[in-house]
Amino acid sequence: MSKPTLVILAAGVGSRYGGLKQLDTFSEQGDTILDFSIYDAIQAGFGKVVFIIRKSIEKDFKGFFAPKLEGKIDVEYVFQEVDNIPEKFKGQGREKPWGTGHALLMAKDAVNENFAVINADDFYGREAFQGLADEFKKTDKNSTNFNMMGYVLKNTISEHGFVSRGECFVDDEALLTGITERTHIEKIDGALKFKNDQEELVPISEETIVSMNCFGFTPKYFDISSSMFEAFLEENYKEPKAEFFIPSVINHVITNKTASLKVLKSNARWFGVTYKEDKAYVQAEIQKLKEEGVYPKFLWK
Repeated sequence: MSKPTLVILAAGVGSRYGGLKQLDTFSEQGDTILDFSIYDAIQAGFGKVVFIIRKSIEKDFKGFFAPKLEGKIDVEYVFQEVDNIPEKFKGQGREKPWGTGHALLMAKDAVNENFAVINADDFYGREAFQGLADEFKKTDKNSTNFNMMGYVLKNTISEHGFVSRGECFVDDEALLTGITERTHIEKIDGALKFKNDQEELVPISEETIVSMNCFGFTPKYFDISSSMFEAFLEENYKEPKAEFFIPSVINHVITNKTASLKVLKSNARWFGVTYKEDKAYVQAEIQKLKEEGVYPKFLWK
């Protein structure tokens, strides 16, 4: 059985962070958050990593990761650009990227095996990659049996502002029945609340299972999402802020019963950098993990 591939969503612009957080370092040894995800994936048996980036950061990205990863895992780069869409939808002067669903489609020709998808700027923990790798061993790559790593909402919040999370609805058999993109969740006076479509703040349980864009798919995902993205563009190509999200694809296949998605629950504390103010906390957590021996001092030596 072929080794699974790790696909990394790394084309974001980091507007709230104020810089290219994908390449920001968080340890004295010069580790990015992404270094730990790739290290964990290698330990779990992944055989390839595909970076989805923008052309404008290609030189910086390759310069940073190529020396570290040479001889350790196969690497490929693909590009998400605003105009990477069918010709008939171009010419609208759009500046904003088309979203995570569009980004992932850029990896279609680079992935022929079961694959995991993650964000570049989120720390997922070793059990996420091991859990997905174990499921891949039981999953025919021609099937539509998908997986996701679910996290407890209270373990995924920034203390410095709002975050975006996918609220997950799960049945008694640990299968996802729906996922709703909450683009604004924050802690207010000690309670978690999300902003609904009417811009109202609504309470949400801190035990809610949420998606952190950590999914396990078979190549069949690309066939499904390709046709969905074309339909999305037909309807939205003139809308400057419309985005095509991975959860939109998931909701579609669940509603139409064309695929299933098993939720693997992680109790790990997520950490990441939505805001510059998050950096000190992340640095401290990474230092602690190294001191505890969870990771070696130097990941790539």
